[in-house]
Amino acid sequence: MGDVWAFGRDSGFVAGQELVGFDVESTDGVIGHVERLEDEPGKQHLVVDTGVWKFGRSVLIPAGAVTVVDGGERKVKVAASREEIKSAPRFTTDSETTDHGYLADVGAYYVSLRA
Repeated sequence: MGDVWAFGRDSGFVAGQELVGFDVESTDGVIGHVERLEDEPGKQHLVVDTGVWKFGRSVLIPAGAVTVVDGGERKVKVAASREEIKSAPRFTTDSETTDHGYLADVGAYYVSLRA
């Protein structure tokens, strides 16, 4: 994983692409859908509604964890399992998307998954 806060060149993401509503698939199944996309350089991430889980909640996934953006299938694939995503630092409020400490924790967590 290169820059954890940027979409990889090979992901298929096109700048300005609208991903809201796309299904999000972990390495072991669908986890929900894109609720919001932050496309600001250095802070690119998805907020994913995981309502399909028993105790659905939103999670924040850095763009660097995205492996594939398929516009035709309206699907985003990420390089993490359901359990890894569930174990990420908990996302509770939108204000966390601007909290540098929280973003640093999330970024470090996703980087550690690939170490």
